Amino acid sequence: MPNLPDLTQLSHAQKDALILMLWPLQQQVQDLMAQMAVMQERIKELEGRLALNSKNSSKPPSSDGLSKPAPKSLRVAAKNSTGGQNDHPGSTLSQVVQPDKVVVHDVPDHCQACHCALPFSYVSETRQVFDLPVVKYEVIEHRAMQAICNCGQVHTAQFPADVRATVQYGPRVQAAMVHLNLNHAVSIKRTAELVKDFFGLPVSQAAVVKATQMGADILQPTVQEIGQGVVRSAVAHADETGLRVAKKLHWLHVLATDTLSWMGCHPKRGGEAFESLALLQHFKGVLVHDGWLPYKALACQHALCNQHHLRELTYLLEQQDQAWAGDMIEVLQHANHQDNLNCAQGKTPNYDRQEYQLEVRDLRALFDAILEHAQAENPIAPSCGKRGRPKQSKATNLIGRLRDYSDDVWRFMTQPDVPFTNNLAEQTVRMPKVKQKVSGCFRTPQGAQNYCVIRSYCATMHKQGANIFESLVAAFKGSTPQPCFG
Repeated sequence: MPNLPDLTQLSHAQKDALILMLWPLQQQVQDLMAQMAVMQERIKELEGRLALNSKNSSKPPSSDGLSKPAPKSLRVAAKNSTGGQNDHPGSTLSQVVQPDKVVVHDVPDHCQACHCALPFSYVSETRQVFDLPVVKYEVIEHRAMQAICNCGQVHTAQFPADVRATVQYGPRVQAAMVHLNLNHAVSIKRTAELVKDFFGLPVSQAAVVKATQMGADILQPTVQEIGQGVVRSAVAHADETGLRVAKKLHWLHVLATDTLSWMGCHPKRGGEAFESLALLQHFKGVLVHDGWLPYKALACQHALCNQHHLRELTYLLEQQDQAWAGDMIEVLQHANHQDNLNCAQGKTPNYDRQEYQLEVRDLRALFDAILEHAQAENPIAPSCGKRGRPKQSKATNLIGRLRDYSDDVWRFMTQPDVPFTNNLAEQTVRMPKVKQKVSGCFRTPQGAQNYCVIRSYCATMHKQGANIFESLVAAFKGSTPQPCFG
């Protein structure tokens, strides 16, 4: 860099020439400084995007790739030690009183020392081995008898209603194929291979597809009742996720309660799908969701998933050093802890206790104070003259959501049965995502719809403690076990 000239040695003309040369550079420096500020802001935004993961945003764990973040839980350490507690009953494998088979290992007839005959033997120790029996398919032949009366009348017996063809697969085989393929996300090819390996019965991939179609047709009326049961419930959870169907993006919509799970597939994500699926439009209870705008347009009460808020607050605290986010995390976690304590005091949560109401009021006041402080640190970006709303930062958007929908954020503290998170819906979405990872996509919309029907029934029966396989067997026999819809 050239040294600064000695200004005392310059003439007035030389000074004027130097000023005229440097004066235009002043505007260039200002422009460069403005561009650098924009670039720094852009770099900060891009670095923030790279820092997003499943721990500090709504991104699914599958998007973390190979660089998965270190496990970090927002749970506060409890007073109990980790592992099973002293009063936990446990489920250790133990011997049964009446075994199915007894194998006796007897001693020799004569003593190995003196070679005298041993008088008798007795049981000194028993050991039991739990194993599976050898399973092989069986072929059941149905014979329709016929008799001719002396008068010439021919009498022919009727086959059972479920025996429709000369050769067919029975209900247990069909239930096994549906159970493996759709409920446990085993591919069609491997389902056929497993049926052959387990039972010695060779089946084709087309047979697996036919069984799933038949199962969906049988279970469709029951799944419709499951959807109506969710609509009639006081609290329901909703979520949606992308699903590849026939090489195009579709959307899997889920509704769930503690005892019911319903799924449906539609090409659209928002209001058009809600109208076509015809469930959410009739729901009048409390809908727990992640704050997506089409959900808020529904004519019902709303509760926002605070686990989403905790993830976003974690991002602001760790990546943008916003201290208020840590304070908000503590407030929400403490409120969740107090709500859990209130529910644990009896079978029916007592939300009318004066002490609890005072606790809620104090927490709301602290919540509002933190938001006011956060708003001062993150002012709303002014309009820049362009059409539409000016782009706001992540912090500003989160602050606005927590402020404008504060009643929905805190509904878990004021109404019974409203949880802190939307985990029920997210858990319902998990297995369809596993299925999509296994198969890649659904080749036809009908295949996707069949999956939604069968998975809805299986998930519901699992929640209600039923044996899913035996329930499917009974369904293929013509008497579908019905869940409790209330």
